[in-house]
Amino acid sequence: MQLNKIEAIIEAILFSMGEAVELEKIAEAIDHNKKTAKKIITNMMHKYEEEDRGVIIIELDNAYQMCTKTQYYEYIRRVNNKAKSYVLTDVLLETLSIIAYKQPITKSQIEKIRGVSSYHCVNKLIEFNLVCEKGRLDAPGRPILFGTTQDFLRNFGFQSLHELPSLDEDRLDKIQIEAMEEVKLKDLNSKE
Repeated sequence: MQLNKIEAIIEAILFSMGEAVELEKIAEAIDHNKKTAKKIITNMMHKYEEEDRGVIIIELDNAYQMCTKTQYYEYIRRVNNKAKSYVLTDVLLETLSIIAYKQPITKSQIEKIRGVSSYHCVNKLIEFNLVCEKGRLDAPGRPILFGTTQDFLRNFGFQSLHELPSLDEDRLDKIQIEAMEEVKLKDLNSKE
């Protein structure tokens, strides 16, 4: 099969699925091994960039997805008023960061780190499809474990969680102490 035909097949798969497709499935569909499929997709990614198209192919945890370029999002919103638009407040970003670095994690573990209730934050992050349930902890009450989604990776420009900036445990402990002091200060100010 000719290369342009294989590229057209991959393009059709990614366009029609609308979500990330695992490399293995793409390789099976085009009757090639994963290494060859990855090379073809990587070349397609470069072509899309060079030709300055409105769409790109991104990699998410050894899967690929066709997406619109972020600089054209406002134009899409003009046509489709239902396009997602949400604001991540400092509190939501803090909670999301904790989940991203500590996943899988329970709400009570998040609350222990933050020092305040995180019920609303976690639910809002689920609503934004940045966080999802990842299972249950094998403990009394079987609390839900939360982790990040492919939308999280996509929205923050990561291919995988391994690309998160590294934080050493000492720095994480210091951030937790600062957050707890900030919460205590806010409580004192609100009582005055």
